[in-house]
Amino acid sequence: MPRSEPVDGFQLAYDRSGCGEPVVLLHGWPGDRADYRILAPDLAASFDVVVPDLRGFGESDKHPADPAEQYGAAAQARSVLGLIRELDLQRPILAGYDIGSRIAQTVAQQYPDQVRALVIAPPLPGIGKRILGQEPQREFWYQSFHRLPLAAELIDGAPAAVRAYLSYFWSHWSGPSFTPSPGDLDHLVAVYGMPGAFTASIAWYRSGAGSVARSLAEEVPAPDDRIAVPATVLWPEYDPLFPRAWADRVEEFFSAITVRFVDGAGHFAPLEYPGEFAAAIRDAQPAGVGHDGM
Repeated sequence: MPRSEPVDGFQLAYDRSGCGEPVVLLHGWPGDRADYRILAPDLAASFDVVVPDLRGFGESDKHPADPAEQYGAAAQARSVLGLIRELDLQRPILAGYDIGSRIAQTVAQQYPDQVRALVIAPPLPGIGKRILGQEPQREFWYQSFHRLPLAAELIDGAPAAVRAYLSYFWSHWSGPSFTPSPGDLDHLVAVYGMPGAFTASIAWYRSGAGSVARSLAEEVPAPDDRIAVPATVLWPEYDPLFPRAWADRVEEFFSAITVRFVDGAGHFAPLEYPGEFAAAIRDAQPAGVGHDGM
């Protein structure tokens, strides 16, 4: 299992497979690079596929640090950019969902010359104060909970508590036709159940990078300040966190964006609709590259 050179003292564990145009796949919470266990092998036939564990997740470093300085979107983006440069990936496609989507957007915003295209699922900007509505707050309670010391006290280093807690999200956020297998939950417990692992994973929320904080702070950018990297958004039908009505303002934040609605699916993009995800990544390649059979 290779590890990156340190950025801010953090090394990332990552998998690399295939050959061709580069694509970097960014996982969500609660997950790790195994979120792409179906999608990565499919893409490896025509892409150079890199799948890291983000800071604080999986086998990557989990150093105690100020979350706002070392675990927020900007810090995670620095690590992803460092990996892109270390592996000499020439303007890869960045793909991600959940926190991986936010990080991909941050890389594209801050380092647009390093990224060819985005293929992302929610969250997206444009939600604004709608996130304070009664129904959204019933779903986003966990982000406030994660900022409390109680979250770590109850869950960290307790595999049974980790299983119960994470099983809730994988069941509740997924679409009606998707059920995580016991083996997949065993993997999550193995990586999140070690002492310190759960606490490191929720440093993202403690940094202020969660959807509630980001949505309340967002401002519509001037046209020249929009994300210029071409973006494809895959918006599922049954994600309880991000209803499709919230896709109505994304054009205000991107210079070139296409929204594709994915019927029947929930939150966990690479596992619930890997075919649609792979197709969108293939469509984002340069013209005439790697479209055999498409």
